[in-house]
Amino acid sequence: MSITVLVVEDEPAIQELISYNLKKSGLTPVSAMNAEQATVMVNNVLPDLILLDWMLPDSSGIEFARQLRRNTRTQSIPIIMLTAKTDLDDKVTGLEAGADDYITKPFSPRELIARIKAVLRRRAPEISEEIIEAGGLKIDPTTHRVFAYPDDRDDEHTEVKLGPTEFHLLHFLMAHKERVYTRTQLLDRIWGDHVFIEDRTVDVHIRRLRKVLEKIGKDYLVQTVRGTGYRFSSEYNMNSEEQQQQS
Repeated sequence: MSITVLVVEDEPAIQELISYNLKKSGLTPVSAMNAEQATVMVNNVLPDLILLDWMLPDSSGIEFARQLRRNTRTQSIPIIMLTAKTDLDDKVTGLEAGADDYITKPFSPRELIARIKAVLRRRAPEISEEIIEAGGLKIDPTTHRVFAYPDDRDDEHTEVKLGPTEFHLLHFLMAHKERVYTRTQLLDRIWGDHVFIEDRTVDVHIRRLRKVLEKIGKDYLVQTVRGTGYRFSSEYNMNSEEQQQQS
């Protein structure tokens, strides 16, 4: 999965340098020179992360970060603030405005990439390339392969064949295990908030995912939470099993 990083920076040389190093690291940069351009881009398609300069010509990065955090659609986008300000009070202001991390200029490209990956692991683990293991399943986002292991975790394993959408759905739920997500939230995170399809589409793909997991006795991992949505849980729940049969 391509990871898109929106670079909001009004100095062309710095913007070009950042974009070059993002591409070199396998990330997809998109750029904006000011908060107005960035707002238009975010309104069209949500990026996976925003690198935000503090000093912008039309509106400060601080105010733009606050604007993003006030909007339910954009409040979960990870933000890393870029600034020449080094005072502790300035750092606190940036973090209180909603930034997940704070990098002072000048910075090394290696540090920037490392900070981006750390924030993504913390805030959006479903788009990282790290292998996830839970409930006797192992999912590898790099190779797009899923393996099921028996309870005793010996060397025997079975590869689980999933379609692309079911793979991304399972990956997201496993990355946020035990958390409940509504159909609308899953549509936004899996399909993208710019795609307009019915909520019940999620139910169709959940059923397909469970049908595959049922063959290996692990369909109980994807649970229905009545009146709310779905979650991935390693805890077997009889009530959830009944709800799965009704969904």
